[in-house]
Amino acid sequence: MNELLINKTHDEVRQGEAFSPKENSGIKYQKHFYIESYGCAMNFADSEVIASILQKDNIGCTNDSDQADIILINTCSIRDKAEEKIRKRLTEFKQLKKKKPALIIGILGCMAERLKGNLLEEEKLVDLVVGPDAYRTLPGLIEEAETGQKGVNVLLSRDETYADISPIRLNSNGINAFVSIMRGCNNMCSFCVVPFTRGRERSRSAVSIIAECEALFNEGYKEVTLLGQNVDSYYWRDEEAGTNVSFAELMEKVALISPLLRVRFSTSHPKDITDDVLFTIKKYDNICNYIHLPVQSGSTRVLQMMNRTYSREWYLAKFNRIKEIIPDCGISTDMITGFCTETEEDHQESLSLMESCKYDLAYMYFYSERPGTLAARRFKDDVPLETKKRRLQEMVNMHRVHSLESMQRDLGKTFRVLIEGESKKSDQEFYGRNDQNKVVVFPKKNFKKGDYVTVKIEECTAGTLIGKTIE
Repeated sequence: MNELLINKTHDEVRQGEAFSPKENSGIKYQKHFYIESYGCAMNFADSEVIASILQKDNIGCTNDSDQADIILINTCSIRDKAEEKIRKRLTEFKQLKKKKPALIIGILGCMAERLKGNLLEEEKLVDLVVGPDAYRTLPGLIEEAETGQKGVNVLLSRDETYADISPIRLNSNGINAFVSIMRGCNNMCSFCVVPFTRGRERSRSAVSIIAECEALFNEGYKEVTLLGQNVDSYYWRDEEAGTNVSFAELMEKVALISPLLRVRFSTSHPKDITDDVLFTIKKYDNICNYIHLPVQSGSTRVLQMMNRTYSREWYLAKFNRIKEIIPDCGISTDMITGFCTETEEDHQESLSLMESCKYDLAYMYFYSERPGTLAARRFKDDVPLETKKRRLQEMVNMHRVHSLESMQRDLGKTFRVLIEGESKKSDQEFYGRNDQNKVVVFPKKNFKKGDYVTVKIEECTAGTLIGKTIE
């Protein structure tokens, strides 16, 4: 479950986020599409690629599903809960189609690749099924669907990176942007469906990534998040120069665009994050001191069954190495409770690892078997649901204490914060994030969105730092 961070939530299944058509102003489009995205940051980045592809084919975006000619749902297939919510949403749109028979309904992304037959034939919920590597074919598939044919393309690619497509920043605040640097995953974690739905790893050219980041900065964006299922395994061969570009080198190239451009990344696999990456983070003030380091379990036995390729001791050594090189680095993690054969002793090892690491943020879930994964084929999902939920609650309770302690340690400190927008609770306050990815709220004064400000922390909750700006 090497999943990607989203600032508002992690990859917890969200109500789909509908994108608004800011780029469509003043342009007359032949047709309009409405898109909702669920799941990880990669899905949201993909939706921006999809918008660009469709706009070039004279299909504009609308944020009103009732006005759309085409409704698309970009999906997540990580857990049952994700698929349940998406099926419910598709059923709602099917009712809309009864009123508008010409309406085209499509499902995109990971769930599309995994459940194409069910969705098309058995449940008859959609007209289009398009996998993550086939978005370029969307215009043609939409034309097919308009004739009554089912439009289907779920073929995985060994080389598709969409490097030449300039994403349309849908629902953007104009400050933060996702930049996809690679696709797919080679890590065959036994619980994870991603290698089967997104294919093998392939890295996008460094030249195109730098060009996209430069363009974003010139447009006024102040922060980019470099995205990949496992960014640390990024590798690109520059044939013209005869050189290779590693993830550490790519980060450095992006950081050098401007000291005013913040750089974040997601996600790291513990086995691949190197000292080169850590020293590059330390070297540049505009590379944020924050790393998402999923562990999944604190039991070496369970980690072996998960095929995570490291032990508890190895992971703790990596965690300590990060803190040694970057003492103030914020670290978050993923944890799964109730994986196949997990005992109470295994669960206690997970809790003790969390007690050792005291993560700033943790994203926790109980195990949900995914058809087609190695775990589904090899192991029995034998931990009762009530036990999974009880263990998860114990883990959540522990993390709440750690999260509050983490926030309290920042009382009295000052942080450089990038203003991202108004606080949800008051139009008299702004919010932003500090280097460690913690949300900071403070009075507006005469600042504006996109400014960097220095904030002294005076109060906190378990999830937010509260302070005042200082000169």
